[in-house]
Amino acid sequence: MFPKKIQLKRNATLKALLDSFMYSTEIKEYMLWYYSPMALAYSEHLHPALTIYDCMDELSAFKFAPPELKEWELCLMNHAGLVFTGGHSLYQAKKHLHHNIHSFPSSIDKSHFMKARISKNDPEDQASIPHPRFGFYGVIDERFHISLINELATLRPDWHFILVGPVIKIDPASLPQKENIHYTGGRDYKDLPYYLGGWDVAILPFELNDSTKYISPTKTPEYLAGGKPVISTSITDVVTPYGDQGLVHIADNAEQFIIEAEKIFNNKNKQEWLEKVDTFLSTISWNKTWRQMSDLIDEALAKRSLITNQKKKTYV
Repeated sequence: MFPKKIQLKRNATLKALLDSFMYSTEIKEYMLWYYSPMALAYSEHLHPALTIYDCMDELSAFKFAPPELKEWELCLMNHAGLVFTGGHSLYQAKKHLHHNIHSFPSSIDKSHFMKARISKNDPEDQASIPHPRFGFYGVIDERFHISLINELATLRPDWHFILVGPVIKIDPASLPQKENIHYTGGRDYKDLPYYLGGWDVAILPFELNDSTKYISPTKTPEYLAGGKPVISTSITDVVTPYGDQGLVHIADNAEQFIIEAEKIFNNKNKQEWLEKVDTFLSTISWNKTWRQMSDLIDEALAKRSLITNQKKKTYV
C-alpha cells in the first residue's frame, strides 16, 4: 500500500503527463473509458463527450486493494454516462448504483481456441507429462484454490495437474510441490490453445471468497471452444449458465471433483456434449459484444447531445 504522500505525488505526475498528452495531440473531442476507478484521481478534471466505466471485477475485494477504491467507484458512477459489467452477478450487485448499466459476460475468440481441438503440437515443457492431465491457465493468486489442488494431487498421484500462468500477490513457497503438480510460469496468449489441446480435463479451481464472488472467467468459454471437458468450483457466473446447461461440471471439494472427473472419463457420448457446447458458443463472440456496446455508446452520446442542445436553447 502506498503512503498518502506518495499517492498524491504519483497522481500529480500522471495528471501532468495526461495533460501534456492531450495538449500535444490536440485532442478536443474524446470519450474516457475506465477499467479502474482509481484512474479518476488524475483525470477527474477532463471534460469528455462521454465517460464509460467498464467494471470487470469487484476490485475492492482483491488482495492489496486501496481502501479508498469504493469511494472512487461511487464518484466514477456519478461521472459515467454508461456502465458495463463483466458478468451477471456483478451487474446484480451494481445495478442500483447507475441508471444506464448493462451486463456483458465473458465472450471468446472462438477460432483461436478451437485450434486446441486439432492441435498435435504439445509444448515442449508439457510433452513428457503423463496422462490424465488436468490443466489450468491464468493468474495464480489469492483466488486460486491451492489446497484443493494439493488434496487432489495427494489422493490421485497418477493424475497430473498442469498450472500455466504467473504467480502474483501470493508467496510461491506456499504452492504445493508434488511430482504430479507442474508449474510452467506465464505463457504467451498465442500458445494457450496448444497447452489446452494436450489436456484431458480443463479446470477452474477458484476459492469461494469475496474476491471470486462476482468473477466471470473468460476461461470458461475458451476451454469449451477447445473441446475440453471442464470442472469448476461453484462460481456463480459459471454455475449459471454453464453448469445449469450441463456444459461444465461443478465440484467444490476433492471428493466431488474426483466423482465429476470419473464421469468425464466414463462418458461414451462426448459428441452429444460437444454439439451442445457448439450450439451455446454460436450465440457469443467478441464481435457481437462490441456491436452491442457500440450501439449503447451511440445512444448515450445522442442523449447527451440532446440534453446539451436543450440547455443551450434554455440560455438563449
